[in-house]
Amino acid sequence: YLQVFRHFAMRLEIELRCILFLLIILEIASCTGVGKKWTRPTGYDTGLKTYNSLTKQKEPLILAQEGIATWYSCGPTVYDHAHLGHACSYVRFDIIQRVLSRVFGINVIHVMVITDIDDKIIRRALEKSVSPTVLARMYEEEFKNDMLALKVLPPAVYLRVTENIPQIVAFIEGIIRNEHAYATKQGDVYFDIGSIGDRYGKLMGAGDATGEPGDREKRDSRDFALWKASKPQEPSWESPWGKGRPGWHIECSTIASSVFGSQLDIHSGGIDLAFPHHENEIAQCEAYHQSGQWGNYFLHSGHLHLKGSAEKMSKSLNNYITIKDFLESYSANEFRMFCLLTKYRSAIDYSDASLNEARSSLATITAFTHDAQAYMRGQLQCQAVEEGALWERLAETKANVVRALADDFDTPRVVNAIMSLVYHGNRHLQPITKPDRSPRSPAVFGAFLAYIREVFEVLGVDLLDRKAHSVDSSGTLENVVEQLARFRSDVRAFALSVQDTPPGEPAHASPSPCSEKLPLLKACDTLRKDLASMGVHIRVSACVCQWGLLKGGRGRRSYSVSFIKIVKH
Repeated sequence: YLQVFRHFAMRLEIELRCILFLLIILEIASCTGVGKKWTRPTGYDTGLKTYNSLTKQKEPLILAQEGIATWYSCGPTVYDHAHLGHACSYVRFDIIQRVLSRVFGINVIHVMVITDIDDKIIRRALEKSVSPTVLARMYEEEFKNDMLALKVLPPAVYLRVTENIPQIVAFIEGIIRNEHAYATKQGDVYFDIGSIGDRYGKLMGAGDATGEPGDREKRDSRDFALWKASKPQEPSWESPWGKGRPGWHIECSTIASSVFGSQLDIHSGGIDLAFPHHENEIAQCEAYHQSGQWGNYFLHSGHLHLKGSAEKMSKSLNNYITIKDFLESYSANEFRMFCLLTKYRSAIDYSDASLNEARSSLATITAFTHDAQAYMRGQLQCQAVEEGALWERLAETKANVVRALADDFDTPRVVNAIMSLVYHGNRHLQPITKPDRSPRSPAVFGAFLAYIREVFEVLGVDLLDRKAHSVDSSGTLENVVEQLARFRSDVRAFALSVQDTPPGEPAHASPSPCSEKLPLLKACDTLRKDLASMGVHIRVSACVCQWGLLKGGRGRRSYSVSFIKIVKH
């Protein structure tokens, strides 16, 4: 028995030593970063969490400098009109940048590249018999105007590829010096994926990666072009490898590095850019800077799909809607609310139903705003307000909104919190026909309105904006409708006034308007019905007037017109 015990003790000791050895190896690897695809940055912890495509999970957002976020985004390839798929991505990231700066006090330094030389631009220029430069400038200007129309804040600077050719050439030379790229006899330059081993594929993996078409001198089918040799009828620039033009991926690596150096906080783009574009950007930058981690956080927005289709909205599939055409029927506020109702990294379905949901949410907020203002002016009579409960609800909403935004910019939770606040406010604004002389609480509704406007202003939705609506819903028309409703109110009040009882005659048990005034009541009812047919609806005590006279309902707004005097029927 003693021998058996010693035998098992020796085996146990050996196994324990092996386990200890492995733990030491793992600890060393952890400290040096070996075998890890992402290393948690050192610097300023913002207290926020964001989904990082490098790790496929939420990570604490840590910036290199306190209060500053360096942000690079891939801009458009300007060969055609921008469509809603593009708009969805840019609006979603505009929302995130606004939240970072206006809620959490972080100065976002945003740089965007404009791809103004590319295979698609060259082909389209040949089709239209114009120079690639003219074509690119035309669509670049249109893109910028579309972004302004959608209230997307411009980056700190737009940088064009064609204006950074010397920097791109120097960047390629640096990659070659570091033995991660090679030139061919034809004058092409390719990135050597095999030179970085298993470091390639940090975003999407490299197991099934297939390269772009190229010549037979490529060392690996996955190798991609950094410089393309000149072809007939194509723009070209001088380089050490002969005349040519940049490849697609190198432009972003060069321009981002020229502005931010060897370290970048945040890189953003549509999920369709994750591979191969962003994957190749990472490989190029880490090869040039000889670093293990160039970009710390990669944020990707989900695709925009047409309802019932698994395919994304894109020009290649010819299933897109241009931004300009969209804004003929809907407002920028409505599109932004449409984006707010889903998480930025989720796919989103484009349909009339989803846009109507966004429009309805805005209409509900607008109606509450006007009812609350009417109450504050003393024109809307309600029962006693539970003021303490409303102040508590407001404080709770503020805390919930900040928590939602700090948790990967969860805008659907924010909208739900605001709509819940509106719901509880509306519960206290139910009109009554007879004043009960109960104490009034206008201040709490003023606080509600100020906070709701503040939140939506941060998110880029201007609840006071009149420019997003057409002339038919301007301030002048609003005043006309209000005065018309007040005039009807006064006429109706006069018609409902009780007939005076002549002296010496007994008073009527149930007072009623005199017969001469009945035509006035009928005229008021006719006016109400006629206005309803044109989209203006009047209700007793607090009449909410709505109209949407343009096609598609664009410009529909709600205005609260409360009667000065409420007469009991």
